[in-house]
Amino acid sequence: MKERKISEANFCDTGYSYTLSLIAGKYKPIVLYCLMEYEPVRFNEMRRYVGSAADKTLSQTLKELERDGLIHREMYPEIPPKVEYSLTERGQSLVRVLDQLCVWGEENRPKEPQTAAKEIRTGKE
Repeated sequence: MKERKISEANFCDTGYSYTLSLIAGKYKPIVLYCLMEYEPVRFNEMRRYVGSAADKTLSQTLKELERDGLIHREMYPEIPPKVEYSLTERGQSLVRVLDQLCVWGEENRPKEPQTAAKEIRTGKE
């Protein structure tokens, strides 16, 4: 087996780096999770689900995910306009990865979130 040297490696050339470039960000994972669980989802439903994102920020996030081929935007010719978002086939291919993040979180999150968060901040256990 060939010995791997970090001096010859470039993180940008990894599949991990590419995946992160598509799903990293404050709201992208939340949007993907929402669509994984509840698709199709309208913009206002997404906004309520995400909670703290400004409309402009959420809209930009959705455009980036659409540009990267992970979500589909379906616009219906109605008044007022109706727009729904869903995962594309490419986006669906991320479901296994996102599911594993969910499993890890369920297995590793503190039993009492408020107490555990306080312990982490204060360094007490």
